[in-house]
Amino acid sequence: MIAIDQMTQGSPPPGFTFAKTGRGGEGAWTVNADKTATGGRAIEQTSTDRTDYRFPLAIHESLSASNLNVEIRFKAVAGKIDQAGGIAVRLRDADNYYVARANALEDNVRFYRVVDGRREQLGGANLKVTPDEWHTLGLRAEGERFTVSYDGKTLFGVTDQTFTEAGARSGPKPTA
Repeated sequence: MIAIDQMTQGSPPPGFTFAKTGRGGEGAWTVNADKTATGGRAIEQTSTDRTDYRFPLAIHESLSASNLNVEIRFKAVAGKIDQAGGIAVRLRDADNYYVARANALEDNVRFYRVVDGRREQLGGANLKVTPDEWHTLGLRAEGERFTVSYDGKTLFGVTDQTFTEAGARSGPKPTA
């Protein structure tokens, strides 16, 4: 459990490193007040960069595991290109990882494998992802099996063996 309510409002969230897959500028991550959030605060990606194929990442530094069950609460509030929340696992660096993502502009939940910065869809479901409402996105990784859930309901499972090791504990490493 990450204690966002204990973080300093208006500052980047401590215990995170930041990265970006794709083009455009880096993301801008800030702890902001949100009376609808648990504890009254949320971590928000506030950059307005409209570059297509740009995926800002906030990576929590305290967890590194290959098998895990992760759940996040997210609220899509703005964005012309994407209004999404996601979970990245087995992150080697900013260009190599798995990600489950829910997008309010596209009304879908997808599971991708990102290799050398190129995203490939491995599974997905089309469903309503309402903006300005809190949702829960879950990802369970066990060996080569991944299970994605949304708002408490299992949506789909995927099998893949591309990344089998635990992700980087301190976030992505710069690549040459």
